[in-house]
Amino acid sequence: MVRRIDVTGTAGVRLAAWEFADPPKERGETDRAPGVLLLHGLMGRAAHWASTARWLAERHRAVALDQRGHGRSERPADGAFTREAYVADAAAAVEQLGLAPAVLIGHSMGALTAWQLAAERPDLVRAVVVCDMRASALGAASQREWEAWFRSWPVPFATLADVRRWFGEDDPRLERPSPARGEFFAEVMAERADGWRPVFSRRQMLRSRATWVHDAHWDSLARVRCPTLVVRGLDGELGRAEAQEMVRVLPRGRYAEVADAGHLVHYDQPDAWRAVLEPFLEGVLAE
Repeated sequence: MVRRIDVTGTAGVRLAAWEFADPPKERGETDRAPGVLLLHGLMGRAAHWASTARWLAERHRAVALDQRGHGRSERPADGAFTREAYVADAAAAVEQLGLAPAVLIGHSMGALTAWQLAAERPDLVRAVVVCDMRASALGAASQREWEAWFRSWPVPFATLADVRRWFGEDDPRLERPSPARGEFFAEVMAERADGWRPVFSRRQMLRSRATWVHDAHWDSLARVRCPTLVVRGLDGELGRAEAQEMVRVLPRGRYAEVADAGHLVHYDQPDAWRAVLEPFLEGVLAE
């Protein structure tokens, strides 16, 4: 089962939320099941969480959100792509979907949105999972590197096989082939008259990224009072020392790492991802 639910974000932006499985049957009515909101990273979409959402649905009401500018959600040409807008959208989703107090599971930029919402609206959040997102500033050089990377994309792609090959094998940013990365990017392409192009605007993605790469986010992390699990892939973008410092700063932080995984932890190693996530969620439910 796949069900779309429309959500109204801040400034009236239309957002698409998705359930990828039937509601939990053993818990009776859907509104009695613990709520989970899944937040993808920059350039991602709700469908990237489909596998996770399906096993979560055994015990939770799990909903994945296409964030503004992503997936099937609106891409307002003159809209805000600020941290405040993303956090307000997530709050609106939790409230309108009746998920509160929700477990927020975020990957990369979505993880930052999750912990910032938990810091600002603790009444809406039961627990947080931070997947491979740094709290330190990445800096202006990082933004310039991304601008150059976007320019290097050979769009339009003739076929989806070309998408998978370029992002999974040929992309110069890759240190070694990654079929999971190729599949990840194939999910965010759409066929146009001249070939396959991203469903998002690369200009808007840079605008979104510019609002958080220049700043550190340790202060908001320290204000998260609910249980928080920090997960990193051993070959991801979040280093072990920084991840452990994040856990130290968090009042109720916990740490987990997934071997043989890069930045796309839940794509690279879905079984290992589930193995570190389930015990944490069981503990949250028991509290």
